[in-house]
Amino acid sequence: MSHPWQRTAQGANLMGPDGSLGVTIFEEITTLANQHQAINLGQGFPDEDGPAELSRLAQEAIARGNNQYAPGKGILDLRNAIAEHQNRFYGITLDPEHEVIVTTGATEAIAAAILALTGPGEEVLTFEPFYDSYGAMIGLSGARHTTAALLAPDFMPDLATLENSFSPRTKMVIINNPHNPTGAMFPLEVLTEVVRLAIKYDAVILTDEVYEHLTFGPTHIPVATLPGARERTLTISSAGKTFSFTGWKIGWLSGPAELVAAARTVKQFLSYSSGTPFQSAIAAGLRLEDDYFTDTAATLAHKRDILGEGLRAAGFDVYLPQGTYFINADTQKMGITDATALARKLPELIGVAAIPVPVFCHPEGALRTRSLLRFAFCKKVPLLEQAAERLATLKDKL
Repeated sequence: MSHPWQRTAQGANLMGPDGSLGVTIFEEITTLANQHQAINLGQGFPDEDGPAELSRLAQEAIARGNNQYAPGKGILDLRNAIAEHQNRFYGITLDPEHEVIVTTGATEAIAAAILALTGPGEEVLTFEPFYDSYGAMIGLSGARHTTAALLAPDFMPDLATLENSFSPRTKMVIINNPHNPTGAMFPLEVLTEVVRLAIKYDAVILTDEVYEHLTFGPTHIPVATLPGARERTLTISSAGKTFSFTGWKIGWLSGPAELVAAARTVKQFLSYSSGTPFQSAIAAGLRLEDDYFTDTAATLAHKRDILGEGLRAAGFDVYLPQGTYFINADTQKMGITDATALARKLPELIGVAAIPVPVFCHPEGALRTRSLLRFAFCKKVPLLEQAAERLATLKDKL
């Protein structure tokens, strides 16, 4: 592939064997959902806004005239709030001036870090299944994308063979924890081994923790808190998942000053800055009382259970997530091995849409996950109850 756009498309599984450019599975499934008036549990975005207080603060900021460029690294109040948040929840101390930057969502933070720190002749390791943005940006950078499998039912890597995925060319390891699309949360044992191997192979750790507050039982462990990790770890998070304002596109990246500076160098030529009136509102959000964060997780856990029951009634094996707002269902119990084909039929068949997990994998991984579907449960309870009722009819309609 000679052109950057082609490498990007190939990395995100958008390039056909004949070189033709396809559309994302999200676009395809959403189109089918709209065509059949289906409940769309495919793409992960909430169907209700976050705290009204934050909306009010953003509107007030617009009314005050905070509508021009923010500083390239983000307004100071938000950078201070990010540093306060990391210290409050995890005991991580950050310098807001040199160790924090605000980005246009976590997506830009991912792009800036990968493009800044990896390139041709190097390798970037992710777990598989992987969020498609990782594959796209690794392709754009020219680096080689390597993977380590997450294995059902708990979607953990095989620690005995994990080192086989590393090589002297491994420049970066990307950890998504809690993990999309599986909903897994990596325990201390797994994270410690990743850090050990990153140190051994002198790799940067890029940790995507956007679902850090959407957990159901296990305590989230930031990689940067582990011994030996701080000096080589860039941590990403965002407001979209925590506060249900995905359209505001406010994310951030933090870590050692030299790594943050590298990412910022690239970031300033991607968007420079964005979302000025939203930044001050999110600063206030990060300072909300603990009850907001625990109540949000508890509400999501209830929604997870509603959808989980509907999926079981449909005949699926269900893997309950420990975090995120995604739940995976296995079709094999129903005698179906091609989840992608089923995903294309579901909107018309029962009026519910989902995303097949194989699209988050390279070809070998796609075979391993070929019977898995991902459903999003970040929706209003009545809608999830309706989806559960529709799912219960699936066995009779197949």
